[in-house]
Amino acid sequence: MTARPSASDHAVYLLPLRWEHPDDGEVTRYLSRLSRWIEVVVVDGSPDHVFSRHRALWGGLVTHLAPRSPLPGENGKAVAVMEGLRATTAPLVVIADDDVRYDEAGLRRILGLLQDADLVRPQNTFHPLPWHARWDTARALVNRAGGGDYPGTLGLRRRALPCGYDTHVLFENLELVRTVRAAGGREHRALDLFVARHPPTTERFLSQRVRQAYDSQAQPARLAVELALLPVLAWAARRPSRMVALSALAALVAERGRARAGGRREFPGACVLFTPAWVVERAVCSWGAVAHRLAGGIRYSGSRLRCAAHSERWIREHVLTRPAERRLPEAAEPLPQGAAR
Repeated sequence: MTARPSASDHAVYLLPLRWEHPDDGEVTRYLSRLSRWIEVVVVDGSPDHVFSRHRALWGGLVTHLAPRSPLPGENGKAVAVMEGLRATTAPLVVIADDDVRYDEAGLRRILGLLQDADLVRPQNTFHPLPWHARWDTARALVNRAGGGDYPGTLGLRRRALPCGYDTHVLFENLELVRTVRAAGGREHRALDLFVARHPPTTERFLSQRVRQAYDSQAQPARLAVELALLPVLAWAARRPSRMVALSALAALVAERGRARAGGRREFPGACVLFTPAWVVERAVCSWGAVAHRLAGGIRYSGSRLRCAAHSERWIREHVLTRPAERRLPEAAEPLPQGAAR
């Protein structure tokens, strides 16, 4: 059995999930490996029969908890993360979606980076790579070209989030990041820390197109660019040469993201070829997202969410001023000196 990294003696891996069917064994095997390296807390919002099956499978491997039921207008994942943070006092927390797959080296690296940062944003890579994962990878490459992607996992120094974060948002990762920044925390964008992620099913991928576009409602400059794409494409469609030029420009932007921080070793060049298709998708779905906003918000896991994410100013005024009884428990002990990097 591999010994836990020294930093992980003071760390926890927080996994929020909600499934309609029990694990088929793959996640159980992952949790078995993971629990040899770090303490694991699973916050499981699955129906009772699924929760009970998971308790039987995972009870000896992890701390298995049930979250409170989300209120109308709340993001169930964010609620689960908050429940997990309340249940542990570890000073370092690795938050990961149920499709993220760390290896031991990646876990050591993110914990090491948290010695000098309050929040670490790694880079997810899809494994395997069906066509729709290559399509979504094109989006990630464009994000890398502009500064960094928003992955399904974050590393957090607990003291950087003393009041928790608001759960009434769609883009919960951005909300968490902005809350850390609003409190004066230091963010590290680890573009060279590649963490595997299983792709969604084709059906789920297709169902997420407008929802992903809705996230841009929290980023006004990006939203303005994305809304401008449709009229630009309509203009370019009048001449094939314009469409070729725009497609080449989109591919060049994605290739710039692929070239950053060792990305060419992790992202196949074929993913760049999907960038023009993703641009057309976002051009259409951005206007669909605006229509949802005007209609009162977008459907997400049985609820309707209007706010994608709050501004740092709003967070300072409404979250960082919470009374002491609503704050998260403090870390149990300080980080050890010379923790693994």
